[in-house]
Amino acid sequence: MSYDLAKFVHLTGVIMLLGNVTATAIWKFFADRTDDPRIIAFAQRLVTITDWWLTFWGVILTIAGGYAMAWIAGLDLWATDWLFWGQALFFGGGLMWLGLLVPLQIRQAKAARGFAGAAEVPASYRRDARAWLVWGLIATVPLVAAVWVMVAKP
Repeated sequence: MSYDLAKFVHLTGVIMLLGNVTATAIWKFFADRTDDPRIIAFAQRLVTITDWWLTFWGVILTIAGGYAMAWIAGLDLWATDWLFWGQALFFGGGLMWLGLLVPLQIRQAKAARGFAGAAEVPASYRRDARAWLVWGLIATVPLVAAVWVMVAKP
């Protein structure tokens, strides 16, 4: 694999990852505000679908392309400050997603399947949706910071 191909893979992954997490948060926020159980359930279903197709594969491409570039360029992943901090931020954000957001999202998806045809959305879903949005914003900060570290190489 050439460096340019690895860079393309890496950037494609970053775009898929950050593009999906930001766009999903915005349209889910507005879907949740409709108070229409059908719209909310549909939006929640799409969150799950896009996370598998865009976020998951975005993470895989980001990691594969990034490590391939470092290997091709002969960089030491742990001795190069900007590479170390970029990885730390990326994996720190990822741990927040895996530890907090994925369980919240699974609970919301299960709840949404149950209330799709109901008259109202349960308070437990609303509570989880608020927590998902807040923690999603918090967990996105280190991912954006990792992009800045990779670009600026401070």
